[in-house]
Amino acid sequence: MKRTVLFVLCVATLVLQAVGRGSASAEDRYINKLLSQMTLEEKVTLLHGNSTFYVGGVPRLGIPEWAMSDGPHGVRAEFNRHDWQYAGWTTDSATYLPTGTAIAATWNVDLCRSRGETLGEEARWRGKDVLLGPGVNIIRSPLCGRNFEYLSEDPYLAGELAAAYVAGLQSRHVAACVKHFAANNQERWRLENSSQLSARALHEIYLPAFKAAVTKGGSLCVMSGYNRVNGIFCAENALLARDILKGEWGFEGVYMSDWGAAQSTVASALNGLDVEMGTWAGHYDDWYFSRALLQAVRAGEVPMSVINDKVRRVLRVMYRTRMIGGQRRFGPGSINTAEHQHEAYREAAESIVLLQNTGGVLPIEKSSISSVAVIGDNATRCHSFGGMSSEIKTPYEVTPLQGLQDRLAGTAIDVRFAQGYVAVPRDSVVATAVADSLIAQAVAVARASDVAIVCCGLNHYYDAENVDRDDMALPYGQAALIQAVSRANPRTIVVVVAGSPVDLVSPSLCAPALVWCWLGGMEVGHALADVLLGEVNPSGKLPFTVGYTLDQYGPHALGCFPGNEREVTYDEDIYVGYRWFEAKGLPALYPFGHGLSYTQFAYGEPKLSASSIAQGDTLTVSVPVTNIGGMAGKEVVQLYVEDVACSVDRPRKELKRFAKLALQPGQTSQAVFMLTAADLAFYDERQARWTAEPGEFRIHLGASSADVRQCVSFTLAP
Repeated sequence: MKRTVLFVLCVATLVLQAVGRGSASAEDRYINKLLSQMTLEEKVTLLHGNSTFYVGGVPRLGIPEWAMSDGPHGVRAEFNRHDWQYAGWTTDSATYLPTGTAIAATWNVDLCRSRGETLGEEARWRGKDVLLGPGVNIIRSPLCGRNFEYLSEDPYLAGELAAAYVAGLQSRHVAACVKHFAANNQERWRLENSSQLSARALHEIYLPAFKAAVTKGGSLCVMSGYNRVNGIFCAENALLARDILKGEWGFEGVYMSDWGAAQSTVASALNGLDVEMGTWAGHYDDWYFSRALLQAVRAGEVPMSVINDKVRRVLRVMYRTRMIGGQRRFGPGSINTAEHQHEAYREAAESIVLLQNTGGVLPIEKSSISSVAVIGDNATRCHSFGGMSSEIKTPYEVTPLQGLQDRLAGTAIDVRFAQGYVAVPRDSVVATAVADSLIAQAVAVARASDVAIVCCGLNHYYDAENVDRDDMALPYGQAALIQAVSRANPRTIVVVVAGSPVDLVSPSLCAPALVWCWLGGMEVGHALADVLLGEVNPSGKLPFTVGYTLDQYGPHALGCFPGNEREVTYDEDIYVGYRWFEAKGLPALYPFGHGLSYTQFAYGEPKLSASSIAQGDTLTVSVPVTNIGGMAGKEVVQLYVEDVACSVDRPRKELKRFAKLALQPGQTSQAVFMLTAADLAFYDERQARWTAEPGEFRIHLGASSADVRQCVSFTLAP
């Protein structure tokens, strides 16, 4: 009888699984049929590049080439097939969206999804099947040259935004390729060094954004980092690729190498790498996953089952993006439409962070001024075609000066420009006399104007792939420029154009108003002008911590950044960004999550659905937020969790939820959050699993990690 019942249950389970798979069963049948018809040589053709951004197809079976493109915030211009020179097309201009830290500063999940949809439309128009992004590596140090491409120092914020981006992109049948997996947090020695970190830091800090992109966003591709993790290159790291990505997370897509990141044939093949992309254009037969892989299979070093699994993954991604299977793409896509340009504007406008506003300098009242001085190289510099893999060939880019000129056209307000400083490549020197002369000219223009706006910060000599900064200082003598202009005009506004934390101590002391507008895309000038003139209420929040000094940050306080060619130790462990600042009791100049508004928001008493929950329960947290000012605005309500007493050290606060509320003057709205025991857990290294210990937990609700407005406690029952 027991055997009969067991047999019936097994049959029922199989039937339910088959029904549940639905189209997946058709997918499996189609892929299996293709696989059975392919030769070994054809299979291997699908596992390595055959040109700079393409993987070969199998024409006789109707399998097309696989076309890839950078990047995270726009479809990159076309390259020649077999070298790294641009092809010189006249039809490959693309919408230039704000970079990673800028979109993260919006704290707007819906906007991230529409960003992905825009990128998907443009990638389809360009005939691209895989877009290489988003970049979700954690901003561990302010000095990483690639911070501007990434999202945050916080894994939860990065994961939520990445998942929405991926879902939006793939809704247009273009595969996302989330990168760079994993613990790839600096550019110096990135090809060789090993990130030495604990299992807890790996799971709590450096993996969650990837996990969210895969399990929540459904990312179809993941790109390896160049680096090693605990001594093993990411492209052949069994723990990362085979055990965690494909095992624990159930990833069904393609794990591909960064260009030139594969270091072996057999180890990479056995430990999870599916596709090798490279930089040795024209030498494709010499790649690890080309002739060498064929030889390894024939020698019995790599089983055919491993090859079949890799090919099945490639075909699966092709099937799900409607490249094969008789499912044609819906429409040819579109590029540089008015809608896409408006997307760039919306992202830029919501990303702008008002850091400081004393004396009512902002917003600028047009009726009270007759002249504006706009100062600084970043007022006129275009940033789209820089940063290496982030380069975008865009049809236009509105600079801050142009944006103000456009918005003030037709008024009696005189917009004046002064260069202020010379932006030259790193390690170049500007003559002292030239620098002094430019400051003197800027001071004269500022003194003669009603308002002075200094556009400072970084450019793609500093925010760039393959190079880290040496310090947090504003280059080109900008601190001296800001000091001089602020003395000349008490109504000085400093606008920071940068994708990474910089030293803002001097500007904060000198100027009454500071605004961060990032590397903000093709419409940043219009968005900035609208914020400065009060047409748009700023609602951006910092996605990272801006400290007073570099040695406030954990990796620098401990002297473990950048390490050396062999390894970099993550001695700060789980204490990254605001977690470190809070643990050490360090004040931040501008804390994580900080951002002001032209209106004010009041937080009411929070309510919990229960004072105690069990492991399987859900806790509902709600807090009323009221716009008590006179202007419509948006507030990002941030929820942090504190484990009051735990068997291991834990951060004082960990971001677990956030919500962006749009409120009219006098309007009240509820921010409602749902928490489970999984949100309370830490990674238990002794048991190699996540654990939520029973006890008291405190919820902090506020406008930043340091600006907590309400607290409430509850208990997790045994």
